[in-house]
Amino acid sequence: MTGRTQQPFAARFSVEATRPTAAEIRELAVILPQGTEVYITAVPKLTADELVAAASRLREAGLEPVVHMAARMVPSAEAFSDLLRRLGGEAQVRRLLVIGGDAAQAGPFADALALIQKGRLREAGIEEIGIGAYPEGHPAIPAGRLEAALDEKIAAATAQGLRVNIVSQFSFSPDRIVAWMKGLRACGIDHPVKVGMVGPTNVPGLIRFARRCGVATSLRGLTSGAAGALIGHVGPGRILETLGAADGLGDAAPHYFAFGGAVETARFACMAAQGTRQFARAMAHPE
Repeated sequence: MTGRTQQPFAARFSVEATRPTAAEIRELAVILPQGTEVYITAVPKLTADELVAAASRLREAGLEPVVHMAARMVPSAEAFSDLLRRLGGEAQVRRLLVIGGDAAQAGPFADALALIQKGRLREAGIEEIGIGAYPEGHPAIPAGRLEAALDEKIAAATAQGLRVNIVSQFSFSPDRIVAWMKGLRACGIDHPVKVGMVGPTNVPGLIRFARRCGVATSLRGLTSGAAGALIGHVGPGRILETLGAADGLGDAAPHYFAFGGAVETARFACMAAQGTRQFARAMAHPE
């Protein structure tokens, strides 16, 4: 793997952080380039106060907070409106990732489409939203319905004057990701794609998260190979290399799930972006 192959695709990236502490955000500000998008993951026990505080600290640190908004976790339209007001006023949040979420419906929004249609996002100052997508399909949603839902959400957001990007579920199969992205482009979907991939973590962690997220095809690839060769063959290094060399993918960039920690993931992403020899050695000889 060479830095030259790596650089075009890996140079721009976003990372996720789950309940980032003030100390973690200070570290991220030192590691990441100014303006890097840091997604704050939707977790059930994260309070509105904690979410606003984390977004505000990211903004103050010179990073771009992007908030996961899980439709089925919203308790009421009033609570949602107040949260958007606080995020906009206290943290200048202008970007969301809108998802349905795994929880049972708690309030007025049954899914991501309903939140886009009825959430009055543009009025609250939101300028761009991410929409979730699934290169390996979804364990509970038929493929045809997934495709239709993606089209519906893009249309609803565009009608409201929102910019749209697509954020994919992670996969460990670079060939499947490339085929999925070329399928999107062939269907006329030219929006930016943030390609989900897992940052550095241990092998049991990779397998655990793959099972939890329904990444069945990739999981079979993980469990069929030798653990010592795992990262080099089906992890982010191989994915970055393959997508960096592929044609016809359009506007695309890595989006790193930080299962091994936001700070370690940020270091990894920066090494990959720089195409350093240190990164190449790490991929050739994973721990």
